[in-house]
Amino acid sequence: MDSALSSPSTGTGSGTGSMYLAGEDQTLVKLLVAGPFGVGKTTLIRAMSETPPLHTEEVMTQTGAAVDDLAGVREKTTTTVAIDFGRLTLPGNLVLYLFGTPGQKRFRPLWQDIARGALGALVLADTRRLADSFEVMDIIGEAGLRYAVAVNTFPDAPEYSVEKLREALDLHPDTPLVMCDARDRDQSVDALIALVGHVLAHTPEETPNP
Repeated sequence: MDSALSSPSTGTGSGTGSMYLAGEDQTLVKLLVAGPFGVGKTTLIRAMSETPPLHTEEVMTQTGAAVDDLAGVREKTTTTVAIDFGRLTLPGNLVLYLFGTPGQKRFRPLWQDIARGALGALVLADTRRLADSFEVMDIIGEAGLRYAVAVNTFPDAPEYSVEKLREALDLHPDTPLVMCDARDRDQSVDALIALVGHVLAHTPEETPNP
């Protein structure tokens, strides 16, 4: 997408896509789903996408296991090697295009390409390894993107209060922080709504031409 926020012209179209372009103006928003390796990005996009999600997962090899830190995710056997992609329509004809980004350092150049034109990012975090989220948040900050943080509540992960998590992650006071089971569609959608609200609240309104 060349534009992070745009309103396409109306049209009914044909084929599979027509169910999403039923002659109504829609606002399209490109968002990233980011986070460290194995934090649940693919799971979240799979849970809430209204279209069959695009995944680029591959089985991890012994070579990859030697490069990627599997601490806390020993059961993980696959990894995203390019992008995940999903789509979600919110009330008001707001259409979210979601791009899941690889979490490993070696994919940083790819991340920068994917981030072009994005309006914001949902950062997934894991309480078993919160420190792994700092590099991701730094990259997003350097790109000038607004973001929200969703703590993925893994069954075996320690639980902390929202206040302690905000302190541990050193979040700005207005950065949204939500708890989210990435397998649960409703919770995943709520996390994205929190991000969208945060992004739109800091997006200047367009001034109409005279």
